[in-house]
Amino acid sequence: MAMLRRGLTGEPVRILQEHLGVTADGIFGAATDAALRQYQTDNGLSVDGIAGPDTFTAMGLHELVLLHKPIRGGLVKRMQEALGIDADGKFGPATEAAVRAFQETEGLEATGEAGPETLARLPGFEEFVEKVEASIVTEGTPVVESAAVATIAAEEAPPEDDPGFVSRAQTMVRDAEEAVSNVGKSIWSTVKSIF
Repeated sequence: MAMLRRGLTGEPVRILQEHLGVTADGIFGAATDAALRQYQTDNGLSVDGIAGPDTFTAMGLHELVLLHKPIRGGLVKRMQEALGIDADGKFGPATEAAVRAFQETEGLEATGEAGPETLARLPGFEEFVEKVEASIVTEGTPVVESAAVATIAAEEAPPEDDPGFVSRAQTMVRDAEEAVSNVGKSIWSTVKSIF
């Protein structure tokens, strides 16, 4: 999510509202606007009633950060410094190209937009690593899957005469590994589809 402002609705708004301590109905109205402006004032942020990357980062809502053209700010500058390019705090074509090149070298989808998974791989963005790792457990559910796999594997012995036998447990492990490897894409596909 790049920015949240008055009039928007959805899950990212509800997450923001929970953090602000207002009614979490998913509708960015007057109460959310007032609470956000107060938060921005109290934390030395630009007071504009818009929750963008710098506000999300200050709040610890790293899962909502998405940097792309033409966003500006401290987080963009920090990313530019980590990429080793001119750090002017403006996300323009050169920054987009640098992000895309970095994503390609990291084996990520090369969109030119920097979300939590891209930022987590840059030096100095350790706070994003925690969110990305937490989302893997939440989204990929390997912890839940592993208990089910152990139970099924104990109950299911492969037939002696079929060396190519694939058990349900093996299938569940493969599916869980695939879910974990696709988690960054699935999270951002979901968030981006909301807006």
